Formats: sequence, C-alpha cells, structure tokens
Amino acid sequence: MAKFLPVLFYSQLFVKIPELHSDFSDQTVIVTGSNTGLGLEAARHLVRLKAAKVILAVRTISKGEAAVENILRTTGAKKNTIEVWQLDLSSPESIKAFAKRASDLDRLDAVIQNAGVLTQNWSIAEETKTESHIAVNLIGALLLGLLLLPKLRETGKKYDTRTRLSFVGSDIMYIAKIKEANVPGSLLDALNDKEGSDLGDRYGVSKQLLFYAVHEIAARSPVSPESNVIINVMTPGACESDLFRDDISWIGKLVQRIAITLFARTTEVGGRTLVDAVKPELGTDAHGAFLMDCKVARNGSNMETTQGLALQKRSNEDLFAKLEELSPGVTKVLN
Repeated sequence: MAKFLPVLFYSQLFVKIPELHSDFSDQTVIVTGSNTGLGLEAARHLVRLKAAKVILAVRTISKGEAAVENILRTTGAKKNTIEVWQLDLSSPESIKAFAKRASDLDRLDAVIQNAGVLTQNWSIAEETKTESHIAVNLIGALLLGLLLLPKLRETGKKYDTRTRLSFVGSDIMYIAKIKEANVPGSLLDALNDKEGSDLGDRYGVSKQLLFYAVHEIAARSPVSPESNVIINVMTPGACESDLFRDDISWIGKLVQRIAITLFARTTEVGGRTLVDAVKPELGTDAHGAFLMDCKVARNGSNMETTQGLALQKRSNEDLFAKLEELSPGVTKVLN
C-alpha cells in the first residue's frame, strides 16, 4: 500500500485538473450532498454548463434552498433550473421515497452520488443498524444507485442517449488497511464491532467496499442498447471541504489547516472532477472504473491481488444480501 503514497502526492501537487467545457443542455442531473462543499460546486458547474434541471438532494431543505440562492447569485441562472429534494442516505425509507419521486421525472441523465460521512465519532445508523460510514457511504449510496438505475436506462432509450451514474469514492482506498477482513464470519458484523474497529481507517474502508460493489454492479449491467448507462467511482482528491466537521483540538485543527493549505484542491477544482465523471461525452472505458484526475486509474492492490479479490467477493455477498433485506428485489435490476 505504501507504493501508492507517491501516486497520491503526485496527483495533489502536480496534476492540473482540466476546465469544463461539456454541454449539458436539455439534461437533468441529481447531485447528492449538494448544499455545501464539492456537491455545491458541482451543481454550480452543471448550471453554468446549461443543464436544464439540477436537483440538489439534501438532508435539510432550508440548507438546500440557501444553496440555490448562492448558485443563482453567482451564475445568473433562472430559478426553475434548480430544485431541492429531501434525501437522508442513512434512511432506506427516505431513499425509496426519493427514488420514487425521481421515477416521475421526464428524464434523468446523470447522478453524482457525493453525499458522505467522515467522522471520528462512533455511531450506529438506526434504520440500517450499521456503523455510520457503512450506512451512508456504502449501503445508502448503493441502494439509491440501484433504485435510480431503471430511470437512467429508461432515459437512455427514450432520448437515444448515454446516461451516467457516478459514486464519489476516495484515493484513500489505496491505503486502507481493512483489518476487519481478518475477522471470520460476516464482514458487516465485523464492521459493526466498536471494540475491534479502527475509525481512523473506516472512511477509506467504506470507499474501498463501495468500489468493490460498484465494480460488480457495472459488470452485471454492461453498457448495451438495453442499459446504456456508464457506472463508475471517482475521487476528487484531497479538497477543501465541509466533510471534515468533527470537533477536534486546536492542535488537530492547526495540523488540518496546514495540510489543506499545502495539499488540498479548492472546492471549485474538486467540483470539476465530480462533473467530469458524468460528462455527456464520457467513454465506455470509464464503465466499472475508478477515475482519478479525470482519467481511468488503477484499481489498487486491494483489488489487484488474490486476497483483494477474495475480500471483494465476501464483501459483495454481505452487501447485496443487506440491500435485499432493506429493499426486497432491488438487486434484480442487475439480472
């Protein structure tokens, strides 16, 4: 895993993220976690790129409405270009209600699954009975993606276009230790064991398991006339973001600020990477891939080894069973 550290540093310090010039005219795009940070900037870019409708999927409607005013003020767009919909990725019922509402849209061209959790505070999401990183970054994101896939396919057929579904991952997955893999039995049970868990590694673990699952979903939903949908995972890299919200000591805040100053991309630049991963001209080489610096990147040693492949199979078996438990029949969309 240490061999990937130079790759991460090179990406942050020397790679220039390209400007956006794609045309989203007539298209409808959903961006989750879009009232602040990278999601807000991605939504702003989409509006500037002439998207017909941008849906801000947020937990708190008032914060989403404030984001709309912010975007309108900086872009001069018409108010009816942006809508705010409520979504809580820790709640399967909220996810199902959101997907049902989306099914009534005339079209859905792209989804940017940006909402996520990064915390050092242990908590269990009540509805899924799983640790918060796993509940939101993994289970919630996957459930929403599978429930929106039929609408993306429908749009592709109806408008003879290629639709896109992108999950925001992290290059931190390259160095995730995933020590819970050493615990026999259910991986989800191991991840729910507070005493045996390493919260410092958990964000990276959740993003690695996300890539495992999305890679499998893409393999079982190949790009074709029946499913003209590109599905991928991307990383914006380290960016200035409201993702880091925990209360920490002043020393911790100082270290965090120094790291951000030295290495982090701005939210505007990070937002570009989110939009690039769902641009209309995206090629099929991005299907099932991990995108870094707006290009297809290596899958990483957690997938490129026999041990990694075994963990991928084990993780996906647990996850897909959990998704079926939460929403019976949801994985049949892949059959």
